[in-house]
Amino acid sequence: MLVLVLDSSTPAVTAALAEITDDVRLLASRRTVDARAHGELLSPQIAACLAESGAAAADLTAVVAGLGPGPFTGLRAGLVTAASMAHALDIPTYGVNSLDALGHAATVLAGSTGAAGSDAAPGPVLAATDARRREIYWAVYAAGGRRLTDPAVGAPAAVAEALPGLGVATAVGDGALRYAELLGVAVRPEPRYPDALPLARLAADRVRTAAPTEPLTPCYLRRPDAVAAAGRKPVLR
Repeated sequence: MLVLVLDSSTPAVTAALAEITDDVRLLASRRTVDARAHGELLSPQIAACLAESGAAAADLTAVVAGLGPGPFTGLRAGLVTAASMAHALDIPTYGVNSLDALGHAATVLAGSTGAAGSDAAPGPVLAATDARRREIYWAVYAAGGRRLTDPAVGAPAAVAEALPGLGVATAVGDGALRYAELLGVAVRPEPRYPDALPLARLAADRVRTAAPTEPLTPCYLRRPDAVAAAGRKPVLR
């Protein structure tokens, strides 16, 4: 089964093709770190992955997309691309929380072939991405990638206060690297961004069983900055 994998929840714009059988392996992958060009980068990266693997879009059986949390514009670009391709090809979509991909990579895949990092951390591990506004998106993972806390957004200093009670001594992700001094735990350089391989692995059972398509509901964790006006202002007094 040939699956397109996309993630645009961070400045790293990721597209990949994965083959899912009894195992999961990447056939081609592209990543560009550019927080301002998610929409411009995704389509060329998808085309490059298809060309490298010698496949056509019609060969795809599903699309897997990172759902965030992430900033509005970048995350929306990836999910719209995923949903549009799936609709055009009449194939299912499956969503994976992007922090779950980081947690899985840090506690399960690290040190294995095709995964970033060294030895897999035994957990609990903090996975954190940059939420801007001097905040991070975060969640904590036990050994095996089991999530211990719901995804949340908060100031690094406030997150640091919660970590001792959760037994966290290690952190991964771009957010952790940016605020390592405030978090007060050891921060690994990799995985820094959600990777295509853990995203594909976390959706693999749904792909194998041809589970019903899922709506790609973005995980924003914040209200939008732009809001509709509460009422009309009178033109004439």
